[in-house]
Amino acid sequence: MKYRIEHDTMGQVQVPAERHWGAQTQRSKDNFKIGGQRQPQEIITAFAYLKEACAQANFEDGLLSKEQANVIAQACQEIRAGKWDEEFPLVVWQTGSGTQTNMNVNEVISHIAADHGVTVHPNDHANRSQSSNDTYPSALHIAAVLAVSQKVLPAAQRLEKSFKGLEEAYPEIIKIGRTHLQDATPIRFAQEVSGWREMVAAPCRMLESSLTELRRLAIGGTAVGTGLNAPQGFDAAVCRKLSVLTGVAFIPDENKFHALTAKDALVFAHGALKALACNLMKIANDIRWEASGPRCGIGELNIPANEPGSIMPGKVNPTQCEALTMVAVQVMGNDTAISVAASQGNFQLNVFLPVSAYNFLLSCNLLADAMDSFRVHCVDGITPNARRMEENLNNSLMLVTCLTPEIGYEEAAACAKKALQEGLTLREAVLARGSLSEEAYDRIVQPEKMVTPTK
Repeated sequence: MKYRIEHDTMGQVQVPAERHWGAQTQRSKDNFKIGGQRQPQEIITAFAYLKEACAQANFEDGLLSKEQANVIAQACQEIRAGKWDEEFPLVVWQTGSGTQTNMNVNEVISHIAADHGVTVHPNDHANRSQSSNDTYPSALHIAAVLAVSQKVLPAAQRLEKSFKGLEEAYPEIIKIGRTHLQDATPIRFAQEVSGWREMVAAPCRMLESSLTELRRLAIGGTAVGTGLNAPQGFDAAVCRKLSVLTGVAFIPDENKFHALTAKDALVFAHGALKALACNLMKIANDIRWEASGPRCGIGELNIPANEPGSIMPGKVNPTQCEALTMVAVQVMGNDTAISVAASQGNFQLNVFLPVSAYNFLLSCNLLADAMDSFRVHCVDGITPNARRMEENLNNSLMLVTCLTPEIGYEEAAACAKKALQEGLTLREAVLARGSLSEEAYDRIVQPEKMVTPTK
């Protein structure tokens, strides 16, 4: 392999000749051979937006030439287009401030600029008016906002729409409800599905509200929040440029001493992701329980048969439900990591930024992919087993609940116990005890009247 010599303030470093990174990137690559999990691509993309916006703001302040600002912008656009993906090799497990990733971006921009015949120094130009301490948290917020708004929310809205279609397709089917894993009073199948639909929609509203705080950026705080070496109004100028580039209204965090050290906005937003994961866990469990069988389980739902289940011929397993629940477990674990990381801010900086970024973006990507997979390969193919639903409904003793206003709670309980102990239908037990006449029983016990409030 051919090498070239790069230098930084610590001396000279050998860098592979074909690479566009410099000495600080190489040092990090050599010193942190941990895990192999690279910085998320979303972070690199966010940095490319941020560096372009900073270059434009610096040009307007007379701190960069037009040629330098333009070539930095061109390099950033090429980075966002994926042309230089292999130039960002650094792992998550590095300095907690993300300094080396910031410098990796600066060095790559500098070498791309050199390819175009323009001199751009990684520190003096690409990083002008900036510090790793305000760029990495800003890139983290940019990446988080884009991941939530462009990946998670659209996938959730598609899943919500699928549940809405399932809800509207079967408005009349009535089934038995279940609480405590025991029979309960009747419910429309559409009502049950509406609950699943809202369990997707509700945390999305929480996610949307979290974006307000995530759109506040640390940029302009530089090293410790004072804004040293950044011109007056730099933060607002960068946010204006960013808003144009991304289509998202980013604004400066008014208190940079908060922005550099606190990760509360990330914790809050991931809390909404966790809420979504918890709800998806519940939905997937409901569906796989109700599809259990086909003959010895509940058997009220038919789900798509996507692949053979095991060595048992003809067996089909609820694999999409299982995948979704595993994703939910991972997101809940990520939430713990983010919470602990956010609690570790010391003095003027939080030094758990890369691990926070890694876990947050992992949650976003997993949830978006899993919801789409679950929708396409499971929800869109669900049909109710109306016959089994009717059998279970008619076999339930909890229909007795509607008799309580007529015969009283204790007599209704006695009827249900008699039916259970003697293997009778509820109707047979009520008539045997003389609690009601046949006509009265048939008039009162009508499941279709039990799925709405009593008039």
